[in-house]
Amino acid sequence: MINLLERLRKISNFLAASMLAVLFFTFLFQIFSRYVLRSPFGWTLELCLILWVWIVFFGCAFIVRDRDHVTFDIFYYATPKKVQLILSIISAIGVILIMGYSFLPTIDYIDWMKMRKTTTVKIPFTGDKIPLKYIFSIYGIFLLSVIFQYIWKLKNLLTKGLPDKDRFSDLEETKKS
Repeated sequence: MINLLERLRKISNFLAASMLAVLFFTFLFQIFSRYVLRSPFGWTLELCLILWVWIVFFGCAFIVRDRDHVTFDIFYYATPKKVQLILSIISAIGVILIMGYSFLPTIDYIDWMKMRKTTTVKIPFTGDKIPLKYIFSIYGIFLLSVIFQYIWKLKNLLTKGLPDKDRFSDLEETKKS
């Protein structure tokens, strides 16, 4: 199971890095067409925006770990472990409820976006413009991912309690070596 998760993490990293590389080269091509050819291509800007949306939500859904987020936890770490556990459970339930509450309206809106299409970017093989439903579908995937991650986190909090290591323990180990 751990091998499978590690493999999926590597695939996710590869996909995100590939999207970032395509974004970078599209941006360079945009600069080249604008300043060297003196004829900017409109599709480059739109493709950069589409890739940016996908990189952000794909990365947050599958790559960014909980400990990688910026947190304001000075009060959290100032409390006893029992209070930390209660606060963690409350926050996990809050995230699950808020994301869950927004899920169906979000899916409804994404489905509604099938009527609208990209302005300039087309599917290479068919020449059709891309329905915005496909572009914004990554947000629905992101929501599902966050909901499942926090359900898993809540399950672990309720069954195992707080993890033995906090997010600073890796830093302390690095300082010692």
